[in-house]
Amino acid sequence: MNIAIVLGAALFGGLLWLGYGVKRIGSVSSGEPIGDRTSSALLLVDLQKVFWDHGPYDDAAKHLALASILKEVTAAKEAGHPIIAVRQEWSIPSTKALARLTMKGQAVKGSPGTELADVFASAPDHTIVKRVQDAFETGELDALLKTLNVGTLRTVGLDFNYCVQKTALAARNRSFGVTIVKNGTLASAPTNDAEKRMASRGVSFE
Repeated sequence: MNIAIVLGAALFGGLLWLGYGVKRIGSVSSGEPIGDRTSSALLLVDLQKVFWDHGPYDDAAKHLALASILKEVTAAKEAGHPIIAVRQEWSIPSTKALARLTMKGQAVKGSPGTELADVFASAPDHTIVKRVQDAFETGELDALLKTLNVGTLRTVGLDFNYCVQKTALAARNRSFGVTIVKNGTLASAPTNDAEKRMASRGVSFE
């Protein structure tokens, strides 16, 4: 067989594989409607060392977000609402490859910095590891929220345009009430489009 054909086929297959990874990273899962649940929870999204300490966020924005996040944590604890942290770990082979190619290898499973940033380490009652932007993708968050009888989520964290957005949309697909505390989020790019998309799906903002 012609070596050029073999190499071309291998390249095409590799591009398809990476394209599948791109699709997996940004997809939003669906789930069964949750029905009537009476409890609320605070969701902390990707507040990890690799993103908080070394992400593309300026110090002034981080200072404001930190104050808002800690205020939300205090309020949740006083109200007896569970606090759930979700942490990014790229572990699917195609998404790990993309993270190494386009994200400097940040948050690849087993790499440094995937743990929560020190300032948030003591906040959560529960921690879930997610594999893509949507924290519901594995089903583990669904199961935990069912056990806790949670029907309403207050959400803070980063990045507003990516993991915060995709997790909020997945939550709405399951009929959770979702409020995003905007001052408790960070974004590396303008957020207008993401906010409009979420608002059209019933996400609230404070």
